[in-house]
This record gives sequence, structure tokens and C-alpha cells, in this order.
Amino acid sequence: MAKVTPKIQAGFMELLPAEQILFNKYQKIIQETFEEYGFVPQDTPIVENAEVLFAQIGEDTKKEIYRFSKGDDDLGLRFDLTVPLARYVAMYSNQLTFPFRRYQIGKVYRGERPQKGRFREFYQADIDMIGNGSLSIVNDAEIPAVINKVFDRLQLGKFVIKISNRKILSGLMEDLGIGDKRDEVLRIIDKLEKVGIDTGKQMLIDLNVKAAESERILDFVRIVGTNELILENLRKMEIKNELFNVGVSELSDVITKAMEFGVPKENIQIDLSIARGLSYYTGTVYETVLLDDRVKGSVCGGGRYDNLAESYSNQSFPGVGVSIGLTRLFSQVLSEGVVKTASATPAKVLVVPMEVNMAFALEVAAELRELNVPTELYTEDDKFKKKLTYANKIGVPFVAIIGNDEVMQRKVSLKNMKTGEQKTLSVKEAVGVVVSQQP
Repeated sequence: MAKVTPKIQAGFMELLPAEQILFNKYQKIIQETFEEYGFVPQDTPIVENAEVLFAQIGEDTKKEIYRFSKGDDDLGLRFDLTVPLARYVAMYSNQLTFPFRRYQIGKVYRGERPQKGRFREFYQADIDMIGNGSLSIVNDAEIPAVINKVFDRLQLGKFVIKISNRKILSGLMEDLGIGDKRDEVLRIIDKLEKVGIDTGKQMLIDLNVKAAESERILDFVRIVGTNELILENLRKMEIKNELFNVGVSELSDVITKAMEFGVPKENIQIDLSIARGLSYYTGTVYETVLLDDRVKGSVCGGGRYDNLAESYSNQSFPGVGVSIGLTRLFSQVLSEGVVKTASATPAKVLVVPMEVNMAFALEVAAELRELNVPTELYTEDDKFKKKLTYANKIGVPFVAIIGNDEVMQRKVSLKNMKTGEQKTLSVKEAVGVVVSQQP
């Protein structure tokens, strides 16, 4: 029988045990932080009806959807977690309590060209607050507080939450007389970090934006300084457009309230080039970046949208949310050495019977687990050296050795695999040692 070469599609991530354990640790930190702020869990299907997915996206995104038929059904894989949320809110609005605060951590699919940091299958971790008819701007300020807490706990180094408001750029374009090109211009601005200023200017000119107007836009998004200075400069421009001035006022309020929520001043920075590529964003927009030069681009982004479910309902459901690109983030910090893997097992103790002492070894393993110590039992009939080699390879911190003497005493010989220290202890004493030495 011919053998099939084992391989996976480009753009799909698989991890080895130590990597998966670290990935799961980060996912757990994110989930626990979201729940700490009162967000409820949600789990929508990976497969949606194609008409649902296509209702709220642009032509560029439509090209990336994995679309297929099953019988008479026209189906697609979700490309983000926001569109399924919109469908969910429209379906269950009479059963939900608003404001509806939800989080979802799950895989999404995009058929784009895979490259470093870009995947076709990847995890997103989203939070959203949805209102029914209205939603206070205070929610826009709480989002940075949640993200700030998440990244503090992930311990990936210094970071900054970049923030702006789409109304500011939209109002500027209306003032320049190019409001009809708003979405296309915003998409170009969103790409500036990748393509550069010169290419961005040419893209604007190709869009029939005059050279003078292109220069004005590009100069505008490069305004820098402290948050106070940028806001002062925006007010001094005396642009009469109402949308522009509403955006400046909202941005000022969100910055002030975010710091009242506990976001340190150095962790939130106005950046007028933050536009977000998706057209459904209408107000506040965010991107979070790590300040470690080894990690490129945004690792978290989102913003305010006026009507989440406009394609599925006549009701107004304004919302604000943010998404952490967990797969992208993890792949970068791991490959660039920002973090390192440790143990390849969740077990804190490996129980190793020396002779035919399996009955007592089973008792010990069961008691350790009852005392909330993750425990693995070595079951193979191998030499002691091979058992310790196994323990070293998986990186288990402690080995509980059980020989005839230990059976007679109803104790274990607990070996610290890092220091080599070994003591004969009762199971409860062993638990005290293991727990006291865990980070």
C-alpha cells in the first residue's frame, strides 16, 4: 500500500505539546480576564449560510471566504466572529438582555495568501458590548481597560493601545469634498504602515484624489505628540464639519474615561492613521501593538459600529468590540524568541513505580489528583534510567519514585528534577513541596 506524505495546508498552524500548553495558558488568561469584566461566553457555528456571511462584507473579503455546497445549501466558513455575532443578536434579540456583553474565542478562516504572521485558519479572541437602540460612549473607554489588563497578564513586554475615531477622518474627507470616496481612502490609510507614504499617495491619486488633497490627508494622519497636544491641534484646525468635531469630542471623552478605568497614560496613544480596513466601523477604532521590535504589526484591533445587525434586522444594535489575533500573536512571540516554552506536560508530578508496585502507585496518583495536583503515572516496564529520561524530556518538575521501601512506609521519594534534591515524604507532604515551588 502506497504511503501518503503527512503534511498540512499552508497557513494552518499545528503545535508541539510544549507549544500547545503555552498557547492554552495564554488562551486561559484571556478568557479569565474577559469573564472578570462580566462578559458572557458565546460559541457560534464555524459554518454559516453564505448569504449571512456575504450580507455585511466588502468585495475584497468575499474573495477570501471558504465557500462550498452541501446538497442544496450554500455555505461558508466564518471569516471573523463579528458577523456571526450580528446574526446571533438579530435572531435572539427578544431573549437577550441589553447591553449584551459577550466574548468568544474560536477559529476563523480566510483564504488569503499565507505568509509570516498571516494564517488561513486562526484563533480570534473577541469581546463586544451591544446596545439596543443606543450604547453609551463609556463602553468605548472600557474596551482599552480590558485589553490593558489582558496584555499586562500575558507578560509579553511593553505595549500601547493606539486609538482614533473614524468620524474624524470621515469629516476631514467631507470637508475636502471627497466624502464619496471615504471607504476606499480609509482602506488606503489602513495599509500605510505596510505600503509606505509614497505608495499610499500614489494609491490616493489613482483613486482620483487630487495631489493637494492627498498631501493634506497624509500630513493629517502623521500628526504626532502627546494625547493632549494632538487633541489641541485638532481643535485649532477649526474645521467646521460636524462629523469631524463629534469625532474629536468622542475621542477626547474616551481617552479621559479610559484612564479613569485604570489604563496608564503611557499605554494609550492617539494615532490618527488608525482607520481599520473593515467598512462597518463608524466611530472609535483601536489597534494594540507590542513595543518589542521583533513583533510586527497590530496584535489586537477593533472599534465602534453604529448598527451591528443592519443586514438582518430593522432594529438598531450599536456596538463596540475588539479582537485579539491569538494565533498571529502567539506565532510571532514564539518564533521571535519573545517567549519560550517550558514543560511538555501539564502534569506537575510523574509517579514512577520501581518494581511491581503498581497498586500503590495508582493510589498515590489518585490521591495527588484528589489534592488538585496534575499527575501522570508511568506505566511502562522500563529501566529506571529510561523513566527518568522520559521525565526530563517532558519537563515534569517532580518525580514521585515508589519502590519496596516506599510501599512499606506508605510514602514516596519525591525528586525535584531541576535541583536533583530527593526526600521521602507522605503524599500530603509531597503536595506541600510541589505547590510551594510552583510559579
